[in-house]
Amino acid sequence: MLRRTIDDTKSGPSAALTLVFAIATGAIIGNLYYAQPLLALIARDLHMAPHLAGLLVTVTQLGYVLGLLFIVPLGDRLENRRLVLGLLVAVTLALGLTALAPNTAWFLFAAILVGIASCAVQILVPMAASLAAPARRGAVVGNVMAGLLLGILLARPASSLIAYVAGWRAVFAIATALMAALLIVLHRFLPRIQPTGTMAYPALIGSMLRLYATEPVLRRRALYQFAAFGTFSLFWTAVPLLLARDFHLTQLGIAAFALVGAAGAASAPIAGRLADRGYSQIGTAASLILIIIAFAISARAVAIHSLILLAAAGILLDIGVQANNVLGQRAIYALAPALRARLNGAYMAAFFVGGAAGSALGSQLLLNQGWSGVALAGAIAPALALTSLAIHLMRAKAPRQQPG
Repeated sequence: MLRRTIDDTKSGPSAALTLVFAIATGAIIGNLYYAQPLLALIARDLHMAPHLAGLLVTVTQLGYVLGLLFIVPLGDRLENRRLVLGLLVAVTLALGLTALAPNTAWFLFAAILVGIASCAVQILVPMAASLAAPARRGAVVGNVMAGLLLGILLARPASSLIAYVAGWRAVFAIATALMAALLIVLHRFLPRIQPTGTMAYPALIGSMLRLYATEPVLRRRALYQFAAFGTFSLFWTAVPLLLARDFHLTQLGIAAFALVGAAGAASAPIAGRLADRGYSQIGTAASLILIIIAFAISARAVAIHSLILLAAAGILLDIGVQANNVLGQRAIYALAPALRARLNGAYMAAFFVGGAAGSALGSQLLLNQGWSGVALAGAIAPALALTSLAIHLMRAKAPRQQPG
């Protein structure tokens, strides 16, 4: 059980507080994606080999996974507001180091720190879920996730536009200032949530890892989103390089392309409401199928050199990935309130391991196999996840007994 210190716990967080959560999660998660459309610029400035450029994104996501595994579980033990504010101080300092990076080693070190401290997002999302009544939890999570997903999707065009005007270092300087401002806002508005757990830290970490063995819903949902987010990172790591190389777009053009993909965030509230009505499994199947279709369209788009068709593929991909994530989080938050931070940490660790794998493969596949290799890999992963879902549904004697 959680001990809460705000007055509206029966009806759930107010619309204003939900908006604060949404803006905060979107602003923080953007830190993981600012470098994605700037790979060529940063690699060239830091004298990094082109085939290693994907590491500039991969290390940040791996840092995020470390934060999920070793910091997020503390959300079940430490006062949540204080934990979030401490992480915001850390990410502000880390972004400042990134902006000043004189070489690749410095940048990669700072990027890992940015990833670790940005795990504050995964304290905030369970906080919002814990404040919501069970009947509204999917809707609240969906609304907060819409903000988070807008952060992911808008980070790319914003960084491209800023870099076009003022260079890539300005992107991280502005991000530093944004985190400092957010720290002030959250210090003022974030409610206090004090968990009652007293488990020692090593036992806390061990218990999170054991959740994979004891919670089949967590295992399935982690697998689905590992595949889905892996394809998301695969696409959005490879496509800026493709746009610059084959479509001859400038950073401004890449920014406009990435901005189109932000339309996918609209699927998050819809997916949350579908989950509240009991359509999680149907929605999951639909989201995975949509991802497969998106990569098929992208292959055709590149073959006929159609930028419009490629943008449509990006929108469909984002819709599928974001809907699948909201459905997954709604399912795991229904499992055990006292374990919510650890469940979320375990789920999101698999999520971003997939993302790190996708970003690492993106530039390699594009350089060695062309876009056809990217599209094939992007279609295979969700197809395997869809097969796993079908097997689960066929084996389940009473599929409605479990929320995921």
